[in-house]
Amino acid sequence: MKSAIIIGSGLGGLATALRLKQIGYNVTVLEKHSTAGGRLNILEGNGYKFDLGPSFMSMTYELDELFKFINRPNPIKLKELDPLYKVFFEGSNRSRTIWKNLDRLEKEFADIEPNLKNKIEKYLHRAGEFFHDTEDKVVKSNFNSKLEYVLKLSRVPFKHIPYLFKTMWSEVDKTFTSTEIKVIFSLVAFFLGSTPFQTPAIYSLLNYTEMKHNGYWMVEGGMYKMVEEIVKILKEQNVNIVYNTEIIDVEIKYNKVESLIDNSGKKWRADIIVSNSDAASFRGKILKRDKYSEKRLDKMHWTLAPFTVYLGVKGKLKNLDYHNYFLGNNFKGYADMIFTSSISPKKPYYYVNVLSKAGNEFAPEGNESVFILCPVPDLRYKQDWSDKEELADNIIKDLSARIDYDILSNIEYKKILSPVEWQNTLNLYRGSGLGLAHDIDQVGAFRPKNKDEELKNLYYVGASTTPGTGLPMVIISSKLVTERIQNEYGGV
Repeated sequence: MKSAIIIGSGLGGLATALRLKQIGYNVTVLEKHSTAGGRLNILEGNGYKFDLGPSFMSMTYELDELFKFINRPNPIKLKELDPLYKVFFEGSNRSRTIWKNLDRLEKEFADIEPNLKNKIEKYLHRAGEFFHDTEDKVVKSNFNSKLEYVLKLSRVPFKHIPYLFKTMWSEVDKTFTSTEIKVIFSLVAFFLGSTPFQTPAIYSLLNYTEMKHNGYWMVEGGMYKMVEEIVKILKEQNVNIVYNTEIIDVEIKYNKVESLIDNSGKKWRADIIVSNSDAASFRGKILKRDKYSEKRLDKMHWTLAPFTVYLGVKGKLKNLDYHNYFLGNNFKGYADMIFTSSISPKKPYYYVNVLSKAGNEFAPEGNESVFILCPVPDLRYKQDWSDKEELADNIIKDLSARIDYDILSNIEYKKILSPVEWQNTLNLYRGSGLGLAHDIDQVGAFRPKNKDEELKNLYYVGASTTPGTGLPMVIISSKLVTERIQNEYGGV
């Protein structure tokens, strides 16, 4: 029986472990921390529970496909969200509810955007055509070369080519009249850790997936249930997950990884190695390649860093939904600033998830568990986060004023994670939340490959390799890397 070691137990690593075990590999997972999951994790304190990072799932059929691959029913219970989220604009005396139902959505914005349903249907139709014309050809394909990638792109209908050279903002700008609607339909860019002014228009397909195709889903029991269920199956299958083990070096022989060396000096050997850590920084930090030196990595485009606040709040927050966005009135100016500004924004844009809206098990009775995420510059631009308490308090005060509830006086639990903690805890390069950005020159075959360029038995899975970031994408990533391993090394 061939053996495989997976470095890291994020969703991509765990999904790959399931697949490799299914095709006959003896699998070991090495995890730096004491728990599995990576960014898909749980935080607990003082009777409160929070999703550490991701707070919803889309393209849920990819999760179904994963369990179908291992001949098991999907054990993860999902509940579709409608409304999708609520949006609060600074200076407005009302919030806007974003419904998946287009008739309800049109009524919500009847005062500022006439004929909205018709505009959305045309916009989503274009995005949907692109999605279905590229999903199998590009998103779910391995590429052995940039030429092969270009040839596959050439098979995409010509009408989609303009998408490659336009921004997401340009698409919403030509479709809608009101600034509010334009901003709302470009928020999905932030899910990619970028802004709509930099994100290619092709990612309008995310609007299609959220509103037309599959929607947003929450996991009953919290997002960490996904990890718990997969780990449970892996244990049943005698897959060994070794915690508190960080890989810091490799030994190479005959163009193969001979052994991995952990932080205690122990050597680990296997026929196949799959890294679930950042595909670019692993090549630089562990393999010490000049192409991926810090100097060169710093010149690449990275996603925004997360600044996260976790609050246990006494009392019920009636004006908040499960998902909420709080926006200012200078969207373009803010978007231009957040990538490079070394100064903490005084009036930040931020996202709020109230997990306790999903069930009573996430907070003591009558209270709320509140997760706040604010996109901020990565550590290339702001190294000093000694002001994190000040920034957190600014956000909490702003939130309190906009929902008319004194949160600051009712906090029973509080934890702040700056980009420094995200970098140090999860090995996120410069604190970048979602790895490499999705610029045209950093997608497809231009993204770090899932097969190492030099070492025959080293592969990669996760957000910074193909096809990209997001929970469904890393599940697809596990499928692609497994296909490559099976083709090159075989299986049952």
